[in-house]
Amino acid sequence: MKVVNLSENNSVLNSFLAEIRDVTVQQDPLRFRRNIERIGEVMAVEVSRALNFAPKDVTTPLGTASVQLPTDQIVLGTILRAGLPLHQGFLNIFDRAENAFLSAYRRAGRVVDGIQELEIVAEYLAAPSLEGKTLLLVDPMLATGMSMEVGYRALLSHGKPAHTHLCCVIGTNQAVEYLQANIPDDVTLWCAAIDPKLNTKKYIVPGLGDAGDLCYGGKL
Repeated sequence: MKVVNLSENNSVLNSFLAEIRDVTVQQDPLRFRRNIERIGEVMAVEVSRALNFAPKDVTTPLGTASVQLPTDQIVLGTILRAGLPLHQGFLNIFDRAENAFLSAYRRAGRVVDGIQELEIVAEYLAAPSLEGKTLLLVDPMLATGMSMEVGYRALLSHGKPAHTHLCCVIGTNQAVEYLQANIPDDVTLWCAAIDPKLNTKKYIVPGLGDAGDLCYGGKL
């Protein structure tokens, strides 16, 4: 699996990343959501460079111009609820994409060495056919990689994409390694930034906290 870490490049993307991490800026939910959306817009442009293109003639008032246009049929998917602003950012760029939505939740799994494991379960799923199309699955926080894997495999029930791009705002080294071990090689992982570790509560460090809560308020 190819991994792209966009924070390794000089880009305005880093300005938006700095703001969503900043505890003072985070106090404004509208600004936080908009920054996630803007990150999605920038990432969508970066992902577009990896798509297939073909020339097309466009008639102007003064003649004909030849332009290179993407030919991929795109399905844009996200995991509710934190993924919605990032999804919207991508949709602002890929405005003709079909859309897919799914929900996932954690439930208690088996006990290993006295530690209760958590299992990620996909629940709600609404998606078009993915057969032969290009899937973009976006989710802001890639902590363990388990939710992204579960979402990806759930969507495969609607057909096999020609190619898949998994896109996150902040991931961890652990999640990247997990996906590399559990996702096919023909998938590309895009991260705006990759942080070093998780804490005991499975939050990314330094990360930014809970993206869903910062977007939409706390939950029980």
